[in-house]
Amino acid sequence: MSNVQFIRQALVEALPIATSSYGEEPHPGHMYVPSAHVKALRLECNLVIGARGVGKSFWTAALHARTLRALLGQSVRELESTDVRIGFSVAPLLDAYPDSDVFRALIKQHAAYDIWRAVIARWLAEIIPATLPRTTWEETVGWASDHPEAIAKMVQDANMRLEAEQRYGLIVFDALDRTSNDWRTMDAIVRDLLRVVLWLKSYARLHAKVFLREDQFDRTVTDFPDASKLRATMSELTWAPHDLHGLLWQVLCNAPDKYGEMLRAVYSSVVGTSPLWHDNVWRLAEEVKREGDKQRLLFEKLAGKWMGSDHRRGVPYVWSVSHLADGRRRTSPRSFLAAIRAAAEDSRERYPDYAYALHYESIKRGVQRASQIRVDELAEDYPWVTKLMAPLRGLTVPCPFSVIEGRWNEHFPQGPDEITSTRLPPQHAEQGWKGVCNDLERLGIFEQMHDMRINMPDLYRVGFGLGRRGGVKPIRQP
Repeated sequence: MSNVQFIRQALVEALPIATSSYGEEPHPGHMYVPSAHVKALRLECNLVIGARGVGKSFWTAALHARTLRALLGQSVRELESTDVRIGFSVAPLLDAYPDSDVFRALIKQHAAYDIWRAVIARWLAEIIPATLPRTTWEETVGWASDHPEAIAKMVQDANMRLEAEQRYGLIVFDALDRTSNDWRTMDAIVRDLLRVVLWLKSYARLHAKVFLREDQFDRTVTDFPDASKLRATMSELTWAPHDLHGLLWQVLCNAPDKYGEMLRAVYSSVVGTSPLWHDNVWRLAEEVKREGDKQRLLFEKLAGKWMGSDHRRGVPYVWSVSHLADGRRRTSPRSFLAAIRAAAEDSRERYPDYAYALHYESIKRGVQRASQIRVDELAEDYPWVTKLMAPLRGLTVPCPFSVIEGRWNEHFPQGPDEITSTRLPPQHAEQGWKGVCNDLERLGIFEQMHDMRINMPDLYRVGFGLGRRGGVKPIRQP
């Protein structure tokens, strides 16, 4: 096997198959902390906002894992002396919090505020420790509702105990969209959780962190007294292009066995030094984490200088990120890594004699693969989007909104109300097709151009089967 072929195989072995983590503990070598995420990980940050695939569930799982928390302590010192509890997540942990089905049953009989205080009470009972009814969640929630003074005493005692031990307690909430399929109910659930988080802010040693989707935060969930104290702590999970390339090399350098040796050799040939081995993880030089010559040369070592025969076709280092951006110019790490992995597989099969590990045509097919993955993920969170996109297949964008509206009217003559969803529906369906269009813009699926035509970024356009002159070809419908 040639060196180039071996590098391709190493890329495939190193890069994860693009799936949601569902609360699984991340690999230490894949834990990369962009500077924009440091604030989000600090204890005083109560609200963390992010789109699908940017790291909400990843950081929830990383904060919960003791060994990973120790690694994060190098960026956020206070995490070294923090004990973390999960208050809600995609991963079931019934002793710590009600799962989705139990939560939906509880919300029919109890205020969300009492449910969340019951979750806090079970957490505090293990810190002190204390005894409270916990045979079922119905029992715990009922007790929490009837005994506000007992809970107040538990909070005070837990704070004092942590103070004496010089430690902190953090409870983390994620995947709140799993608690309800109705926006009004969801708003009440999130709003009451934030009220509980605000209540805990009075105690120096007790902290709460809530990871929210952007569409959840954009609503009226902070319209209660003193909510500004929470909004002031808010942080957004964003990834700059250089962060994505930094993450790529962090993952590659920590590849297993002989594949890691090969990829670290590629790294060293460009950077001039090997990555640093520290705490059982290979770490990058600071200059590789920043936009600069070394980072560009590293990707050039894998993919060459151009996306074709010359510069007119674009630069792979830039092209690979920009063509995976959504309508708000954001690229998720999951999409980027999926595209590179798919490009390596395609290059191995189609271009075995090419001089670089990643052929430029394979990078384009990598975007196609990442787009399909992104569309599949979108169908999980927003099933209604898939239904709306089906009538648009084969359409060429950009185009006037009237063309899109015409197709929707043809397929859904009763209007947006005809679109059913097993998850949260479009937020502004009551405003008609224009309201739905605005929802798609907020999600980064549509983007409105200066001439008012509607465009779609490749990330979604390709997977949903729409065309564009000179763009990456859409995926053919089987």
